[in-house]
Amino acid sequence: MSAYEDLIDEAASLILNSKKTVALTGAGISAESGIATFRGEGGIWEKYDPEEYAHIATFRRNPSRSWILFKEMIETIKKAAPNPSHFALAKLEEMELLSSIITQNVDNLHQDAGSKNVIEFHGNTINLSCMDCDRKYTASEVSIDEIPPLCECGGVLRPDAVLFGEAIPFEALVESRKESEECDLILVIGTTALVQPAASMPLIAKGAGAKIIEINPEETALTLTADIFIKGGSARALSDILKKVEYNLR
Repeated sequence: MSAYEDLIDEAASLILNSKKTVALTGAGISAESGIATFRGEGGIWEKYDPEEYAHIATFRRNPSRSWILFKEMIETIKKAAPNPSHFALAKLEEMELLSSIITQNVDNLHQDAGSKNVIEFHGNTINLSCMDCDRKYTASEVSIDEIPPLCECGGVLRPDAVLFGEAIPFEALVESRKESEECDLILVIGTTALVQPAASMPLIAKGAGAKIIEINPEETALTLTADIFIKGGSARALSDILKKVEYNLR
C-alpha cells in the first residue's frame, strides 16, 4: 500500500469515527471546475488589483470600474459546474458524516452539488441587491451586457459578495465559529489558510481538541498543524476518501 493510500485510509477512518465533522473550503476546490484561484498563477488578482476593483470604496465611487471585475467573475461562474470534490462533500453530508461546509467561495457550487448546510463566509455572486431599495435579483435575471446593471428603481446593483473593506456577515461568522468549536474533525480543502478570519477556524477547532485533515496541492501555513496532510488535487483525494468510507460501511 502506498503512502497516499495510507493517508486516504486514515482520513476515512477519522471521518467514520468522528461525532461531528466540518469542512472549510477555499478557491482551490473550485479550480477543477474551471474557476481560477484568486491568488494563484493566472488568478484574477493578477489581472485586477483587489484593493482597486473589489473595494467597497471603489464601488461606491465608481461602480462601473468594479463591475468590470464582477462581470468577469459572474460570467466565469455561470459556465462552471460542480466537480467530484463538491459531489463528494454533498454525499458525506447526505450520509450524515458531514455537519456543514464553511466556504470562502462565492460560486454556489456546493449548493449546486446538493450540499444543504453551507455557510457562505464571503457571500455569493449569484444574487444581486440594489444599493438604493435593497431589492433582490438572481444574476440570471439581470443583463450585465451594460455595466453597472441597474434596478427598476434606477439604483445600482451589486453582488451579494463581501467586498474588501466590508465586514464578514455576522451570522456567518457566529455560525462558523460555533461549528468549529463543536466539531472533533475539520477538513481544510483548497485554501491557503491565510485570509482572516476564515483562516482562524481550523485553529479554533484544533484548540477545542479537533483533528485537522488538510487537502491542498502544496503545503500551507496550516500544514504543520494538520494531523493529516494529503498533497494533491481535492477531486481525486475526496473521491478516494468517499470510496473508502463507503467500502468500510458495507
